[in-house]
Amino acid sequence: MLTIKQIRDDKAAAVRKLAKKGVDAAATIDQILLLDDKRKALQTELDSTLAAQNKAAKEIGALMAQGKKEDAEEKKRFVTDLKEKSSMLQAESKAVQDELQSALVLLPNFPAEIVPEGKTAEDNLVVKLVENYTKLPENPLPHWELARKYDIIDFDLGVKLTGAGFPVYKGKGARLQRALINYFLDCNTKAGYLEVEPPVMVNEASGFGTGQLPDKEGQMYHATVDNFYLVPTAEVPVTNIYRDVILDKSDFPVKMTAYTPCFRREAGSYGKDVRGLNRLHQFDKVEIVQLSLPEVSYEALDGMVAHVESIVKSLGLPYRILRLCGGDMSFTSALTYDFEVYSEAQKRWLEVSSVSNFESFQANRLKLRYRDEDKKTQLAHTLNGSSLALPRIVAALLENYQTEEGIRIPEVLIPYTGFDIIK
Repeated sequence: MLTIKQIRDDKAAAVRKLAKKGVDAAATIDQILLLDDKRKALQTELDSTLAAQNKAAKEIGALMAQGKKEDAEEKKRFVTDLKEKSSMLQAESKAVQDELQSALVLLPNFPAEIVPEGKTAEDNLVVKLVENYTKLPENPLPHWELARKYDIIDFDLGVKLTGAGFPVYKGKGARLQRALINYFLDCNTKAGYLEVEPPVMVNEASGFGTGQLPDKEGQMYHATVDNFYLVPTAEVPVTNIYRDVILDKSDFPVKMTAYTPCFRREAGSYGKDVRGLNRLHQFDKVEIVQLSLPEVSYEALDGMVAHVESIVKSLGLPYRILRLCGGDMSFTSALTYDFEVYSEAQKRWLEVSSVSNFESFQANRLKLRYRDEDKKTQLAHTLNGSSLALPRIVAALLENYQTEEGIRIPEVLIPYTGFDIIK
């Protein structure tokens, strides 16, 4: 959530930055500033009323001691009027603060200066391309046909058990899933990330803290009886570990990694992009999260991008790194880099990771702060990245490593799978 200060410091700049994300925020910002002015005026009047109330209450005792009973009774009636006024002011102030909060949470994060202009994925900037194409058999198969051929992923069984978008992994397909999860976690812990195993259901406060709630698109699965939400990513529970926490500067950086199944309704998805593993309602993902001091958060982002790249590169897949344009960024992100691997059978790029800096946007919602040298509290910066999301990695591995004999396994995964080929 943006702070009032960020908006007040330069209103015109705030409108311009949000326009880069495709949001016309002028009217909302005007409303926010008017509400904040009203809040301040009400608070000033309330403080004055409470001060007068306290002063008058003290005077009552003095008047009684002097035997001025009538004056004391008059002062009591005055205090009663002040109490009624202060109660009304408190109620009005709360209503204004609630309205102000409701307006603030509608605004997305400011994009960083280096975010490209643009509205859709076609406007994203390719910052790196690594071509590592393999020679495939004639008429290579897409992964959903390979899955059926080798009986390693059963999409129809998933439909029977739950519905479309909930595949069942079998035999070496299940073993490959487990191998990738363990490999990714090992890569992350070796890089200094603390492994945690969080719940896969979170409460409303957690969803709000990282910006998934209010859920305007209805993309989260909601267990309504208990008001819990199935996590769309481990970012939500892991980052919320530090909700309402005040850190010391010496605590940074905080680096965590976690594996969770992830659940997304993917409402409105259709067409070729949803075939096979391309877009699922339940999938596995390993996440990395960092909490950083503001002055070094972009160095931390560069380090996270380099780390994710090292994992993608180790799998021997062709990949590219994109800097997302304003219109293709998430609500909460200030700067995002996407990783895509190339599917030679589908002849298309598949997104497998997003690495983002949220600056203080999530921290403001989380009330995640630290004490500076003057012992004043400041908002920390939060970052996260997929390291990695499994479905499209699996799709690319199956398609790009298919041979006449079977599907080869990348060398780095063989110690984890226990086999070097799926026949």
